[in-house]
Amino acid sequence: MKFKFKKILVKLLRQNNSPQEIALGAGIGAFISVLPVYGLHTVLVVLAAIIVRPANKIAIFLGTNLSLPPTIPFITWAAYEIGRYILKKGLPPLGWGFFKNLTFQKITSFYQPLFLGSLILGVVCAIVVYGLTFFVVKKIKERKSYARGSKNKEIRS
Repeated sequence: MKFKFKKILVKLLRQNNSPQEIALGAGIGAFISVLPVYGLHTVLVVLAAIIVRPANKIAIFLGTNLSLPPTIPFITWAAYEIGRYILKKGLPPLGWGFFKNLTFQKITSFYQPLFLGSLILGVVCAIVVYGLTFFVVKKIKERKSYARGSKNKEIRS
């Protein structure tokens, strides 16, 4: 798994994309990963790759890895609490008691604040991931172009 991830990152950095295009893809992927549309993330990634042409396709896919099984409970809790705070409908806080007697009505009342909170949390995550990715990719590409420049000087000498 670690080797495969590293191989994908190397391929991503070797592509002739600007740091903005790679960061845009990662940000879009992070936004998609936070949305509570479980099972549809891949469909959304493909649609985003088609619609947002400048975004790097591999980066969109990598950005969705923000939502892995260990992080899903925290993302869900944060999104629900954000939505609950905004809606102010007297919704119960999210806890184990909420899930003890789960009914369809509870699920529907749970989903509205979850989706609203996910949109807000998704935008925040997208901005943070965009910024971090842009900074890291720019530094890596600058370092590589500097290394290439010094190699060219050695060859000319």
